[in-house]
Amino acid sequence: MSDHKIDVKALLARLGVDADAQNPGFYDGRFENGEGGELVSCSPGDGARLASVAQATRADYERAIETGLSTFERWRTEPAPARGEVVRQMGEALREHKDDLGALVALEMGKVLSEGLGEVQEMIDIADFAVGLSRQLYGLTMHSERPNHRMYEQWHPIGTVGIISAFNFPVAVWSWNAFLAFVCGDVCLWKPSEKTPLTALAVCRVLDGVLERNGWRGISNLVIGDVDQVGEPMLDDRRVPLVSATGSCRMGKIVGPRVAARLGRSLLELGGNNALIVMDDADLDLALVATAFGAVGTAGQRCTTTRRLLVQKGVAAQLTERLVASYASIKIGPPLEAGVLCGPLIDQDAVQTYTDAIARIRADGGEILCGGNALDRPGCYVEPTIARVPTDFALAKDETFAPILYVMEIDDLDDAIRIQNDVPQGLSSAIFTDSVRTAERFLSAAGSDCGIANVNIGTSGAEIGGAFGGEKETGGGREAGSDAWKAYMRRQTCTINWGTDLPLAQGVEFDV
Repeated sequence: MSDHKIDVKALLARLGVDADAQNPGFYDGRFENGEGGELVSCSPGDGARLASVAQATRADYERAIETGLSTFERWRTEPAPARGEVVRQMGEALREHKDDLGALVALEMGKVLSEGLGEVQEMIDIADFAVGLSRQLYGLTMHSERPNHRMYEQWHPIGTVGIISAFNFPVAVWSWNAFLAFVCGDVCLWKPSEKTPLTALAVCRVLDGVLERNGWRGISNLVIGDVDQVGEPMLDDRRVPLVSATGSCRMGKIVGPRVAARLGRSLLELGGNNALIVMDDADLDLALVATAFGAVGTAGQRCTTTRRLLVQKGVAAQLTERLVASYASIKIGPPLEAGVLCGPLIDQDAVQTYTDAIARIRADGGEILCGGNALDRPGCYVEPTIARVPTDFALAKDETFAPILYVMEIDDLDDAIRIQNDVPQGLSSAIFTDSVRTAERFLSAAGSDCGIANVNIGTSGAEIGGAFGGEKETGGGREAGSDAWKAYMRRQTCTINWGTDLPLAQGVEFDV
């Protein structure tokens, strides 16, 4: 199936998006057109116009906030399992529309169809996870030092969670935040990327029926608009106690301090510059597949993309030769076309970033082993590229959001860990080895400094059951599984005196 062979207008219509009209870019339980300018969404696969959205204004933002705050007063008192039931129904609605939503993700963002479908499946998976979580928002009990006293902690919802999502995962990362926040008793305000507004609008359309059937309005709110009208107000708004922002490290350095200035919380999921280490004893068949998917998947536009391949000298030549050969078989083309493994970059600015990086690699002495060209065809296509560079290559310490893989030779494990960690980012990491000692050393406190560390699997493709996030300039945030839910709640320590006197802690005496 290719994007020029499907009925795009019918696809959009099934998801509540009108290809011929300006769609509402504002939702607070009712879909309404914003009063801002028109935002046109085009497919990076061929540049064709998909549909347009009327952007939200500051007044729309204010209405969405007020609606959410009003709803929160009731939603937070709804039993958590009842909130989970609403999320369960949301997951079912996504299942019903999985094929259409996956195709729309591919059309608007450019990732190939299997990845688009996988992104929607990720939403379904986190909905299932959140439903179970709704009966497991556990606190703790502690022993008091005072007689006839009981101590425990409990968790309460925090209010409105602001979600700023990026173009590369236009819907999945929203769901990581939103579905957990919903079962925790929060409401959400979503500002999606202006590069992928239709997928956000379609998700809200799909979920609207669930909310309506259950008698809720204003739990999930949407404001599609620019930074001045909806982005900056969210960062400065004391009514938004938590802002979860996904994007570049540069963006995070703006969001973090600005939210902190009002003593708000920020959950930051920022850039990655991920290394995959291959030792001499590795299974090269596994390493080859993991490297190719990690470096080429989503056209190199994942924060977990494999950007650096650190190969021990004993297998460096063999693995590099096989990898170059495998790149020759990678089909580049429209994201909905059968057999395509590498779709387009998101826009022409991304293509320019790619070509600038290729020029700098050559100027700084790197060797382009394959690829290195932007393709002269409609759309935003480039060739996946492998470049052999020294371990101190300066450009390799920057994250270029494109399918460029730097191959470096390393001497031993100490050398590999040092080089891997010697970048500002700290998101994902991987090692391929058949040695238990090598694997455990990599996973130890003296090993990888990343939030994700894998053995014999690649850097890309995390499951929702574990907490997702990274260290250093990646921002330190954690989303999705494990106990990431705690970010969306406030902790309260409670002490109950069931005795007849009032002993004080630490033996303090105060007689009146």
